[in-house]
Amino acid sequence: MTPDAPDAPDTTTTPAAGTADTPDMPAPRVREAHAHSVPGGLALLLTCLGALLGLGVTVIGIPVTATGSPGLGVPTIVVGGLLFLGSVFLMTGLNMVAPGEARVVQFFGRYTGTIRDDGLRWVNPLTTRAKISTRVRNHETAVLKVNDADGNPIELAAVIVWQVEDTAQASFEVDDFIEFVGTQTESAVRHIAIEYPYDAHGADQLSLRGDAEEITEKLAVELTARVRAAGVRIIESRFTHLAYAPEIASAMLQRQQAGAVVAARETIVEGACGMVEAALERIAELEAVEFDEERKAAMVSNLLVVLCGDRAPQPVLNTGSLYQ
Repeated sequence: MTPDAPDAPDTTTTPAAGTADTPDMPAPRVREAHAHSVPGGLALLLTCLGALLGLGVTVIGIPVTATGSPGLGVPTIVVGGLLFLGSVFLMTGLNMVAPGEARVVQFFGRYTGTIRDDGLRWVNPLTTRAKISTRVRNHETAVLKVNDADGNPIELAAVIVWQVEDTAQASFEVDDFIEFVGTQTESAVRHIAIEYPYDAHGADQLSLRGDAEEITEKLAVELTARVRAAGVRIIESRFTHLAYAPEIASAMLQRQQAGAVVAARETIVEGACGMVEAALERIAELEAVEFDEERKAAMVSNLLVVLCGDRAPQPVLNTGSLYQ
């Protein structure tokens, strides 16, 4: 939302409220509007001139009163004093707005708008102006210990990049929008963790470790639904820590190692069978040696032992024949 178009539609992708995966947050009661303000340089110049003029009129009225003309001097002093005090009071409407900041303006408790124009601005001095940062921020959760979809205890942490998009909602819809974002981030991370297993058990199943991109996208969608009531936009979310809990880490490591060994053995056996088949076909093409079924079986056995063994084979010289 920009200051020139406060009512522009929000293009942030947000899920529909009330779905099964996202909480049903209440609709906002107030939206950000552009506060009416004037350039502060002009206001500062006018108020300074008014204060100097009031001070000068007061100084002029003092000697007139001292010379015995109170009918002219007293009103002059009163007018000068009021002009000086009024100018000083109007100066309190000046505000310094830095880039990446905004001022939420209230007039006797009623929200009147937000100043997003940086620089020196002037508004009604009877209003209150609360400063709110619109800069991009990071929030990193602590390492959370939860159970995944399989019931295994895991540890995970996440970091999100967020920014205040609607200053009115951030100021009036929640008590403390920074604390609100932190609490909702932790809730979303816990909810995502219990929905998916740490490791997938099938090719079509999402897992926290194997499908980090898809899981973080779902985390961003849920976070957007949770914090939109506070006028906050989620820019990015990532897992910064993901591991099994210490009490089961060694057992899970052994299981992963066993799975890796089995997968490696399957690849080795498949490759060895292909090599044996190619060797038999090549020998048959050359017609160098005639093998009966028993000799072929012996050759296949020897080749598989050599190719699939995890140690260097020890050759044995047979001085007789295969049948002795």
